[in-house]
Amino acid sequence: MQEKNKFWGGFAKLVSLNVVLTLMAVLLVLPFTWMVLASLKVLDEIGYDSWLPEVCQWHNYRDVFTMKGIFFGRWYWNTVFTSCWITFLQVFTSSLAAFSFSRLRWKGRDQVFFLYLATMMLPGLVMMIPNYQNMILLGLVDSYTGLILPAAFSAFGTFLMRQFMMNIPKSLDEAAEIDGATKWQLYWDVVLPLARPALVTLTIFTFIGSYNNLFWPLVLMKTPDKYTLPIGMLAFQSSQGQQTNLLMAAVAMSVIPMIIIFVLMQKQLVKGIMLGGVKG
Repeated sequence: MQEKNKFWGGFAKLVSLNVVLTLMAVLLVLPFTWMVLASLKVLDEIGYDSWLPEVCQWHNYRDVFTMKGIFFGRWYWNTVFTSCWITFLQVFTSSLAAFSFSRLRWKGRDQVFFLYLATMMLPGLVMMIPNYQNMILLGLVDSYTGLILPAAFSAFGTFLMRQFMMNIPKSLDEAAEIDGATKWQLYWDVVLPLARPALVTLTIFTFIGSYNNLFWPLVLMKTPDKYTLPIGMLAFQSSQGQQTNLLMAAVAMSVIPMIIIFVLMQKQLVKGIMLGGVKG
């Protein structure tokens, strides 16, 4: 009897948990569903009680690319291009710095690391004016290089990679050095492959963050065809009013890279977060 009660008690908890998770999933999916359905409506249908469009306006997705003054295709390319470069540079520099802070011994190493880590306490908006002044001095205002360069280094990325690398056995370094490996070979052939979960995690976080970044491109970019998607979305607000249906179509297309990344790399992301949380 006691085992039966225990079974039904566990079953009730499992059902309750699944019901709660299902409700949360539905609540999270509802805004995305509304966005997709709104992108298929004419403008006058937006705001009606009915979620479903009377007739699906598939041409809204085509119109996003052909609207006067809207360079959606170019903005899409700009966003993907700059996000890929920022991700590559940030992951590369963070892993190099983390290797130095975790595997090499040099005077003042820990002090320099904590000083570098202290920069995380500074809000990004505080650094925007100094960065903009530097871009003026370097002649990089309204350029992709100016957009990419300040984001090429990350204290958070260095911290994440360092915490993971510190848990890789030092005996591997010693064995590789006995075999004649250089510091670069030790970094590239030994440590980096073992830090793959942390690399994947940092890659995803960095790409998503740079893909959705609004303020720095808004400050730096002046030419409309050099805008990124977050800035370009503001262009759908015209003097005739906001083109909500076209805006929703643009947003629906803009989230496609995020969906692809999550679908392809969700296992590595979860594994990296779990390993980082346990070992960090």
